[in-house]
Amino acid sequence: MSDLDSPDRIAEIRQIIERKKPLRRFYQETYERYHDCLGRCPEEGIVLELGSGGGFIKEVIPVAVTSDVLPYEGVDMVVDAMKMPFADSSVRAIFMSNVFHHIPDVNAFFKEAIRCLKPGGRILIMDQYCGWVSTFIYRYVHHEGFDPNLSTWKFESTGPLGGANGALACMVFQRDLKMFQSQYALNMVSFRPHSPFRYWWVGGLKSWSLLPDWLDPFARWLDRALIRVSRQFASFVDIELVK
Repeated sequence: MSDLDSPDRIAEIRQIIERKKPLRRFYQETYERYHDCLGRCPEEGIVLELGSGGGFIKEVIPVAVTSDVLPYEGVDMVVDAMKMPFADSSVRAIFMSNVFHHIPDVNAFFKEAIRCLKPGGRILIMDQYCGWVSTFIYRYVHHEGFDPNLSTWKFESTGPLGGANGALACMVFQRDLKMFQSQYALNMVSFRPHSPFRYWWVGGLKSWSLLPDWLDPFARWLDRALIRVSRQFASFVDIELVK
């Protein structure tokens, strides 16, 4: 876990994203959804990405402020999602990809997000989804923690990346949705599960991949076809919130 939480890994992470073209397209598609969401946000204010890591959001949204809880080289700011260094009502959009399930106290995050967001500002969360196949992967194969049966949204963190509960998004926005709606001045405007298998075939941020570039169009088609059959095939979900 200490290796996972080392900021020295950033060069390796960026090399993996650039080398594995299907993985880079996966990121590109996420950024394009960010861009679409930004069009629904106020015109003025900060555009913040939490957990930028080795990504390339600025290629799609040049005005985005990149941040991470680790001091990665090339990231604009070091930001803790539970204590953000921004003025009240100064942020128009918060974007986060595979970050939400690493936040050990999402109550603190929601309070900070509400404080920082402008009226009409939005949060777009891309995170893990508890589907038929993905639940088995997250529980028994993936290296991160996964426990959908916890009674609380909090968990003990062993590090910024080492600590996680991969079931957190489904717990908050499905199992406990009424509680979320009663506690926070945020409305959930969409909950869209997607991407059953492509991310796993490409190996994520591991060094290996089972998905050659020439097969990626078929993998994308298959993912879309499976979601049309049932969203329970999904491994990830996009959640859009508005203040």
